[in-house]
Amino acid sequence: MSEPADSSTYSTYRRLARYVRPYTGRLIVGMLAGFLAGGSVFPLLQQLPEVIKPFEIAGTAAPAAGEKKTGAVENIVEKLDIRMTEADGRMTWQFMLITLWAMPVVVAFRALMNYLNNYYMRWIGMRVVRDIRDELFLNLEEQSLAFFGKSDVGQLISKCTNDTGIVEQAVSNTVAEVIRSPVEIGAALFFVAWFSVRQEMFGLVVLVSLVFPLCVIPIIVMGRYVRRYTRAALDRISTLVSRMHENFTGIRVVKAFDMEAREAARFREMNKSYFRSVIAALRAELLMTPLMEGLAILMGCLFIVVCYARGVRLYQILPIGAAAVFAYRPIKQIARINVCLQRGAAALERIYALLDTDTRLPIAATPVRVDGFRDRVVFDHVSFRYEPDGPEVIRDACMAIQKSHVVAVVGETGSGKTTLANLLARFYDPTAGRVLLDGRDLRELDVSRLRKLIGIVTQETILFNDTLANNIAYGAEDAGPEAIQEAAKQANAHAFIMAEARGYERIIGEKGFVLSGGERQRIAIARAILRNPPILILDEATSALDTATERLVQEAIARVMENRTVFAIAHRLSTIRHANLILLLDHGRIVERGTHEELCRADGRYRKLCDMAAA
Repeated sequence: MSEPADSSTYSTYRRLARYVRPYTGRLIVGMLAGFLAGGSVFPLLQQLPEVIKPFEIAGTAAPAAGEKKTGAVENIVEKLDIRMTEADGRMTWQFMLITLWAMPVVVAFRALMNYLNNYYMRWIGMRVVRDIRDELFLNLEEQSLAFFGKSDVGQLISKCTNDTGIVEQAVSNTVAEVIRSPVEIGAALFFVAWFSVRQEMFGLVVLVSLVFPLCVIPIIVMGRYVRRYTRAALDRISTLVSRMHENFTGIRVVKAFDMEAREAARFREMNKSYFRSVIAALRAELLMTPLMEGLAILMGCLFIVVCYARGVRLYQILPIGAAAVFAYRPIKQIARINVCLQRGAAALERIYALLDTDTRLPIAATPVRVDGFRDRVVFDHVSFRYEPDGPEVIRDACMAIQKSHVVAVVGETGSGKTTLANLLARFYDPTAGRVLLDGRDLRELDVSRLRKLIGIVTQETILFNDTLANNIAYGAEDAGPEAIQEAAKQANAHAFIMAEARGYERIIGEKGFVLSGGERQRIAIARAILRNPPILILDEATSALDTATERLVQEAIARVMENRTVFAIAHRLSTIRHANLILLLDHGRIVERGTHEELCRADGRYRKLCDMAAA
């Protein structure tokens, strides 16, 4: 994988500006506080020459008359006509008191500005990441079923959690320092230049301007490695999370085939690979500090040699050394910031890739907001394929579903029955032809309004780790307890719900883990009854149930079908004998159609299926 250019980090974070824009007021306050906190280094350093000068080695004379004052405190002292030193060069008690008053004020001001800078900038950082996480989840929710059919759920979960967590750490922990540290460094460098010019040490200004950029070299070089290895680590942790999700979801199969040890071994190998990537990034990160410290020592030694060669006096060297000490901490901080920013950039690239993904079904410029179902649903020469170059799953399907009629679809596994149901619910759009609702193409309708007209009871019952009441009321949040209980009674679910002490407030676990298959199916039916849609897509799921449970489910299905338009995918032919229209699919093509009696008299494939079911 090629390494991106240095500017890519800037462009990656520049996109965050639109997330920061709503919080401009807080940003201005935080930035101003950071500038003031960083800039306060200069007045502190400005006092050092006059504080140090009286303590110069014996033999140094007191400041000559008319010597130019340099610091802010000295200017105050001069106006008040207060002597700074005694005749022997010692500091006067008046100057000592003034210094003891001025320095705590500056330090307290600096501490306050640091607090405001940290608070506002970290607040913005965490809020921005919260907004990104919200947008990321919403964007994923709006993707098409085709997207989720091709995506690894574990990878998506990892990007929504691990990647956003790294961005949150990067932004929240560094944004304040990004403002303050460069200002502190700039204030220290400005003091060195200002002091050197006043002391006529012009060579030092040139030396600092030439040597100081060397400190940035380890930051740039090692930062590239941190970003590269962080990206690799994120890829591997996504694979790790994906494996965990897949394994825990299929834990029954794992245990049934006694594969716990094998799965644990596979997990250890993936975890080892992730560990190696993390350690590689850690090595690059930890190398920054010794490299910078080594360069700092070399620069300090070079500075001392130059000062000795030029005969610079000690009181002139110490303030510059103090400025270097003040600058060293933020320089090291910038190295840490760069590590965090490179990690965040690697995570942001993966997040942006998801945010830029758009597989949503096309939306009409002015979608029609339907408020009901009045006449019929028509499949008008519909064909469909899941991949542009893949095989046709539905081929030239034509049919009409009259209001209040039951249309059943039968056929072998893979013949396209579920695909027809997905096209009716507009989970997909036809590759060719149209699906019409009361004469309007589904692509012209408001999707939200369309979905409110359709209820689905699938063979694979999907329930949530919540209470039974909330699962029944899913999609009908305004329903009261009485309506929930009535729907459960019609679905033959009320009895088993109340048999448990917690009743409707019972938590049913992941995917309804604590319920039996028949109980889960009846909860799904109760959910459809409560929503009361005019069109019902019914994927029967009674083949794996015992006789008593099947009878309860069939009774519930019969109730939910009353006075509704039903599109039923039939697994047991005995359940569709009274359908108004039966369609037989073969490799995506409707090869037979009619009522049960008509198809039996035709003595075709449907008749053979009935004979096989009766045998």
